[in-house]
Amino acid sequence: AMEDGKLILKGINNPDSSRDSRPFLTGGIWSKGKFAFQYGRIEIRAKLGHAQGAWPAIWMLAELDKYGKYPKNGEIDIMEHLNHDSIIYQTTHSYYTLDLGRKNSPPHSGTAKIVAGKYHVYGISWYPNRIVFQLDGKDTFSYPRMTELDQSQWPYDQPFFLLIDQQLGGNWVGKVDSKQLPVEMLIDWVKVYQ
Repeated sequence: AMEDGKLILKGINNPDSSRDSRPFLTGGIWSKGKFAFQYGRIEIRAKLGHAQGAWPAIWMLAELDKYGKYPKNGEIDIMEHLNHDSIIYQTTHSYYTLDLGRKNSPPHSGTAKIVAGKYHVYGISWYPNRIVFQLDGKDTFSYPRMTELDQSQWPYDQPFFLLIDQQLGGNWVGKVDSKQLPVEMLIDWVKVYQ
């Protein structure tokens, strides 16, 4: 939904299970086929709601399968928030970190402190040799390209598109407490600089 110029992505209890048997409905958008970019800076000003089982995310995937099927083209998680946490997770995933299990050489994930229910600016600055994660304009975590490692360590040399979604439930976030719904993620703006 749009309201006062803001995009509202909701996670709700399904009001009509006769038409759709899923217990919850969630909102999300992506720019696949419409907008993708390679290198530069992206910032998203958003306010996260919170609830047990809420998993809002702002993330990026490769537009084309340059290196094969997922996770060979990588995933850039600009922001993931779980439940009522006071931190966000900022992560890179790839064949190197997932299939080869190389999560610490170099470290592929960091956290940053937020206040759920307040607006924050989530972003990355993406260069040919590193991805610098940011929160409110400050660097929080950097993932470098390591040319001496397996080539699958750096699939981030191709255009990526943006996904923003208010997910509910999953192994990582746990069960959803339907009494804590609806939950909303408000998107004020998205800016890309190149």
